[in-house]
Amino acid sequence: MEKVALLTGAAGGLGQALAAKLVRDGWTLVLVGRDGERLRAAYGNSHCQIIADCSTVAGAHDMLEQARVAGLQPTALAHCVGNIRLGALHRVSEEDFQAVLTANLVSAFHTLAAFTASLRESAVPGAAVLVSSAAARVGTPNHEAVAAAKGGVEALVRSAAATYANFGIRVNAVAPGIMDTPAAARLIGSPAAREAAARQYPLPGIGTSAELAELMAWLLGTTGSRVTGQVWSLDGGFSSIRPLVK
Repeated sequence: MEKVALLTGAAGGLGQALAAKLVRDGWTLVLVGRDGERLRAAYGNSHCQIIADCSTVAGAHDMLEQARVAGLQPTALAHCVGNIRLGALHRVSEEDFQAVLTANLVSAFHTLAAFTASLRESAVPGAAVLVSSAAARVGTPNHEAVAAAKGGVEALVRSAAATYANFGIRVNAVAPGIMDTPAAARLIGSPAAREAAARQYPLPGIGTSAELAELMAWLLGTTGSRVTGQVWSLDGGFSSIRPLVK
């Protein structure tokens, strides 16, 4: 059976890194984004490219329908949609909070719902990996909005994994710290900010999208076939161990 992977947020830094990794692993790709020009700039005319807004029920179902019309049945999902908006709880506007929830949690819910429905309709197994954050695992100042959204993603993963395990559908998540991607550019844009961010991790440094892509590809592949309902941290120990104070 052809290995077909559906990538949302495919034009972003993580999406592009994961697409490159999955191609090397022999997957056929269905790439989803809201901006067709960004998709074409990243991939040219390669792969099946779909313009859709997966933060809505209609948009999420439409992207699976477009894949079906193209003769493709995705059995792997990598949901790479998200945003980062920081600020203390009392300073976060309603507009910003709704934007964080929509990009990080609502989109994950609707995308996963459409994907699992497609698998059940076709009676085939599959695997999904969503993206959480270290901020959902340990209290981090000024991350209340994104922590709440990503905490919801982790709860979604566990419940969906339980619901669909009997159908051979696996659901997992990854939880990175700060990564060197365009989305994080304003957080680590200066040498001083980058150095300060790198020092907060027990294993000092800034993660890369390529590192996270390796883990996500493993979770989607046959080597991860016994893993479901898990959230995998890739944060230099930030969420689990206390660094030495020097």
